[in-house]
Amino acid sequence: MIWLTWRQFRAAAAMTAGALAVLAAVLAVTGPELAGDYSAGVADCAADGDCARFFDRFFDEHQGPFLAATAVVLVLPALVGLFWGAPLITRELESGTHLLVWNQSITRGRWLAVKLGLLGLAAVAAAGLCSLVVTWWSGPLDRSAAPGFGLMDPLVFGARGVVPMGYAAFAFVLGVTVGLLVRRTLPAMAITLAVFAALQIVVPLLVRPHLLPPVSASFELGHDNVDDFLVPGGDVGGPGAHVTLAPAIPGRPGAWVLSGRLVDGSGRVLGDQGDGVLIPVSLTSGPCGPSAMREQGEGAMSTCLAEVNRLGYRQRAVYQPFERFWPFQWIETGLYALLALGLTAFCFDRLRRRLS
Repeated sequence: MIWLTWRQFRAAAAMTAGALAVLAAVLAVTGPELAGDYSAGVADCAADGDCARFFDRFFDEHQGPFLAATAVVLVLPALVGLFWGAPLITRELESGTHLLVWNQSITRGRWLAVKLGLLGLAAVAAAGLCSLVVTWWSGPLDRSAAPGFGLMDPLVFGARGVVPMGYAAFAFVLGVTVGLLVRRTLPAMAITLAVFAALQIVVPLLVRPHLLPPVSASFELGHDNVDDFLVPGGDVGGPGAHVTLAPAIPGRPGAWVLSGRLVDGSGRVLGDQGDGVLIPVSLTSGPCGPSAMREQGEGAMSTCLAEVNRLGYRQRAVYQPFERFWPFQWIETGLYALLALGLTAFCFDRLRRRLS
């Protein structure tokens, strides 16, 4: 039975192994150079005590490959469910070969156990290997990523660490389960893709933020958590400075900001993260006056932000600290593993009771 399953699966296994080998080769060739450029840049900027500009430039230069590598890890579990899981049983049911196997002293349970065990382990191994090489390669970029692309942010979290293995196991068993219910390959593939894609949207938005209680705190405004700071002139006008909050927190690098609001000294909410807010600071005299801004040059923003903080404006944020990255990884992997086990039990019950 194991040999038969392997013969049926060997073409897909060879294709997947070839694709992973190409990916690993490309990352192995480019990874050392990427790490070397990062180390050299950090060494140069550390002397000045400010590496923010280097991080921005370094990430921008490599953002395309970074997103491409991340996308590969995110897509792989979906492909496993689509092309490995969904056709696994439906192909047998449509051709009738399952009856031939069952009539040769192979029980239904053993037939399904071999298929699920062999291909499921292969799916988990493929996702784990893909995540491992991409996590290693993207290390310098993960440490310099712009807000929104950090390890805790939804786009990147699912492509790092151990959680892709949980996704792959679940997607594979989901495809098998849908195939048992639908008993047609193409509809099973479509439903598997739709369900898995929906979960990949719902879990990061509604479940993951509450795996552990989020932290709430207020922070002064600075270069880390202010995306834009504009004074009237050109397209911006009014009696104040135009402030837009960034999805980041001072002194909490890598934190996942669930919500950020700009509040005044009395605690009144003026705007949400990403929304520009016009706040009243002096623009004709004082720290934010035109003459002061011209004299200070690049330091004008820092001086004016200090004035804004003096007036009591703050960022009120709800966030998950970066230190929870690995706890979140293990919790979410465990949740998907439990879902996969539940679907596996359903498949055995369905096969034993209703399938003929």
